[in-house]
Amino acid sequence: MDTEIKNAVSATDQDAQYDDKAKRLLGNKIILAHILVKTVDEFRGMNPKDVVSYIEGEPFISVVPVEPGLTNMEKEESGQRIAGMNTENAEINEGLIRFDIIFYVRIRDGISQVIVNVEAQKDEPTGYHILNRAVFYVSRLVSSQKERDFVKTNYNDIRRVFSIWVCMGMDESSMAYVHLAKDDLLGSYSWKGGLDLLNIVLIGISNELPEHDERYELHRLLSTLLSMELTVDEKLGIIEKEYSIVVDDRIREDVSAMCNLSQGIREAEKVKIIMNMHRDGYSSEKIARIVEKTIEEVEAVIRKREPVSA
Repeated sequence: MDTEIKNAVSATDQDAQYDDKAKRLLGNKIILAHILVKTVDEFRGMNPKDVVSYIEGEPFISVVPVEPGLTNMEKEESGQRIAGMNTENAEINEGLIRFDIIFYVRIRDGISQVIVNVEAQKDEPTGYHILNRAVFYVSRLVSSQKERDFVKTNYNDIRRVFSIWVCMGMDESSMAYVHLAKDDLLGSYSWKGGLDLLNIVLIGISNELPEHDERYELHRLLSTLLSMELTVDEKLGIIEKEYSIVVDDRIREDVSAMCNLSQGIREAEKVKIIMNMHRDGYSSEKIARIVEKTIEEVEAVIRKREPVSA
């Protein structure tokens, strides 16, 4: 196989593995609880440890298709038809777009449920507007409830939905809340229904780790977890000491794997820069200064990837 293709495949695989680990980390209930405390009014001000118990079952991570008609599945138990999230047929539906993380949360009144979707993006997409995609996702979270969470025309049983987007690599730390609003154009009739059914939260994470400040508490946690610069010990130290999160084996393993993958991705980027600069005629000395490697390391990269002359 051509070296360029091999490198591209390797880089893509590393990116895919990094994304998978990122979703697994965000899918930990204690991390989701921290997100809920900062994004859902009913949990605001609560201790995230107390919120964990309101998350029902285990979150679905990269298993529920977004596509219309495939989000739900039907099966029979004891002669009864039961509708639920489609988490089977992963191989049959391979290649489909899936929700990153999706789960049910019981609100503090003990009765109401909301459906929460969390999506992680390494940067802001260039091929489409992220808000447009979020609108599609939140709409799917509502429409897919028919025959699962409400039946026939029982529209009053629709669960509230939240689609929360964590976007890395932004110019600044930010958070925006997008929701329905009613403007009275004529008269002031009080139309019955839930303006709070559709909720989108857009969280922008800058490249620099925010200060440990109450306003940026969630941003600092997410930035720490998803950082490609911090070491394993630095990450674990922050989440343990500043957020009192108990680091279990799963979190430790995923953080360690992410850091190793991050190192691999950074090295792959440096190799790409070295080869591009070499082909543009830059000297090994200048390349070494820019990529912060020794001249010997730069020349070793070039020798390994330059095609052998016939």
